[in-house]
Amino acid sequence: MKTYMAKTGEVEQKWHWVDASGKILGRLAAKIAPILMGKHRPTYTPHTDTGDFVIVVNAEKVAVSRDKDRKKEYYYHTGYPGGLRSYTLGDLRKKNPTEIIRLAVRRMLPKTKLGKKMFSKLKVYAGPDHPHSAQNPEPLDT
Repeated sequence: MKTYMAKTGEVEQKWHWVDASGKILGRLAAKIAPILMGKHRPTYTPHTDTGDFVIVVNAEKVAVSRDKDRKKEYYYHTGYPGGLRSYTLGDLRKKNPTEIIRLAVRRMLPKTKLGKKMFSKLKVYAGPDHPHSAQNPEPLDT
């Protein structure tokens, strides 16, 4: 018996949607990342994009445990000496609530070209509306 390896364009990619209101951020991201990678399929192939598309709505209502809104910090560096910048989860929630889920999921995906391709299949929206109704997304069990 030969081992099956999926080829690019051979796997049909489905669309899923999930409502993030009231869901804990890390647990939600841990459910979304394997679906983007394709690990939920029996035809998972590590070197091919076999994952599905995921739509996340109500990103502004995602929950975090305890007081992470004040204590959890995100860092980036400007590239200049002394250029380390930081901001809290609460600041990010006010400025761009979709970025909270995008950062959590992005850090759970591979850091390769294929990981970027997988990440591009994640669509996050702050409110309850999304423009992907033509794709007939299925609700995701979280």
